[in-house]
Amino acid sequence: MENFIFQNPTKLIFGKGMIAQLAKEIPAGKRVMVTFGGGSVKKNGVYDQVKEALKGFDVTEFWGIEANPKIETLRKAIQLGKEKKVDFLLAVGGGSVLDGTKLISAGLMYEGDAWDLVLKGSYRHTVPLGAVLTLPATGSEMNSGAVISRLETAEKYPFYSNFPVFSVLDPTVTFSLPVYQVACGIADTFVHVMEQYMTTPGQSRLMDRWAEGIFHSLIEIAPEIIERQDNYDKMADFMLCATMGLNGFIALGVKQDWATHMIGHELTALHGLTHGATLAIVLPGLLRTLKEKKRAKLLQYGERIWGITEGSEEDRIEEAIARTEAFFKSLGLPTRLGEAQIGEETIREIERRFTERKVAFGEDQDVTAAVARQVLENCK
Repeated sequence: MENFIFQNPTKLIFGKGMIAQLAKEIPAGKRVMVTFGGGSVKKNGVYDQVKEALKGFDVTEFWGIEANPKIETLRKAIQLGKEKKVDFLLAVGGGSVLDGTKLISAGLMYEGDAWDLVLKGSYRHTVPLGAVLTLPATGSEMNSGAVISRLETAEKYPFYSNFPVFSVLDPTVTFSLPVYQVACGIADTFVHVMEQYMTTPGQSRLMDRWAEGIFHSLIEIAPEIIERQDNYDKMADFMLCATMGLNGFIALGVKQDWATHMIGHELTALHGLTHGATLAIVLPGLLRTLKEKKRAKLLQYGERIWGITEGSEEDRIEEAIARTEAFFKSLGLPTRLGEAQIGEETIREIERRFTERKVAFGEDQDVTAAVARQVLENCK
């Protein structure tokens, strides 16, 4: 196990009716800006609950943070927040709203263009923020990361600020989610765990078992929550899987990969494909490309997650990858580039971008532009 320093300051407030706790968590006298996506929070009752809980506060609302939050939109929120002298933010929505609000929290304290901060990669001088999560997927409710897009240049980059002070998770608000969003959220959570698990074997028994517990939970509950979203206990498990999948707990002292995500971000930037759907396409292709490098962990994964114990090592690895792809298919997601009408031109463009930026990803920083091309070729 590698050396590490770990601190997660986010307070989780979990359960039915817990949105009412907001008034106790936001310091009195704060000028609050509440950020939203579209209008779904008005349909599922979340907006009314938040509005009731914030009675007595000076509240400004900002609407319209889209999926894959765009700097063009976030600049408007930052300008409004500065005009209103906002000193506390409350993100109400899914991971995109939370991600966008993390950049807003930094942009409010920065005099230049917030895109500078995205290119820099991080900025820790921020306005405090809390969150009300409505869509489990990204884990943004309990981490410091975000991913921000720029529409005019079709770019998408990770950005890090500070952790939410608190996050409210009420499983009942997920009951009205569209099936496709639930499916993408499951895929996103699954691949978050894979990026921290499918690396070097033998680093930590505990981290492996924690990660495998999340895999098993997702696989068990997926058929039921795809079929119906109003099972409280199953959706509660889903919410916690998503949170625990990317809040640092399963990453202690182990190497991480993230190549699947970085390639997937480019598919979203170029085609607008939902993040979880890009991961369902890229992960099987990455495993096919790097199966020799990841041989030992793939064999462990195949046995412990899918019960694959018979056949040659090669056969067991191929079956483990096939079962993973089949799992994504069972969610109703595309698992090949062709299914998303993505072809050779996109592969060339992603290779060009990685070459131009001189980047390399993976646990050993060896997923270069050329390897990324091989991964995408194996996603056809």
